[in-house]
Amino acid sequence: MRVHAIIHASFEKIGIIQNWCRENGYQLSATLPFEGEKLPDISEVDFLIIMGGPQCAVHLDQYPYLYDEIEFIKKSIEHNKPTLGICLGAQLIGASLGANTEHSPNQEIGVFPVTLTHAGTTDPIFKAFSPTFNVMHWHSDMPGIAKDVVILAKSEGCPRQAFRYGDRVYGLQFHLEITNELLKGMVTHCADDLKNGAYIQNEEQLLAQDLTSVNEKMIPVLDYLAKLIE
Repeated sequence: MRVHAIIHASFEKIGIIQNWCRENGYQLSATLPFEGEKLPDISEVDFLIIMGGPQCAVHLDQYPYLYDEIEFIKKSIEHNKPTLGICLGAQLIGASLGANTEHSPNQEIGVFPVTLTHAGTTDPIFKAFSPTFNVMHWHSDMPGIAKDVVILAKSEGCPRQAFRYGDRVYGLQFHLEITNELLKGMVTHCADDLKNGAYIQNEEQLLAQDLTSVNEKMIPVLDYLAKLIE
């Protein structure tokens, strides 16, 4: 299987997803559009993953290459490819479906719980999760919700934490993939985000987190989407 990731920052890589690809023997490739790299032909991709990043999808005009990504995501969905968006990636999936990204009611940075909606408790992936579970957050925005999109999870700080479109397109506003090592890079490169807020942990709190249990929740998400190809 050919997994392709779209990456939006040198310090925000795919984390535990790379381990998962290696352990399963899947071919992994990546495009860095922010460095001018061109996206592949959709025929070269079996499973598309769109990562997070510091770009703001509320202001797409500031990042013209995001328009190309949105068109690429449209092709992925049209070709029935399993498609997973994380944070910014979830917002770009929403945009590809015709819904504009919006500012979240609250900025969330740190490990905080999300709660499944009723639809989430019956979702093929999330029905095996606890009704409330901890995830890693680092965002100020949230995806727009297009027609036929089902919201699967919410939090106290943000009403749109996970969604599904059809049976093989998922958006996660939160992070399950960020390892402790990657979190160190986030703290270094995005220190200006660490302001006082009800849902913002400080540097000391962030670096004290053990993300092992969070990372473990990424695996069933990836496994489910991969099985749709086999």
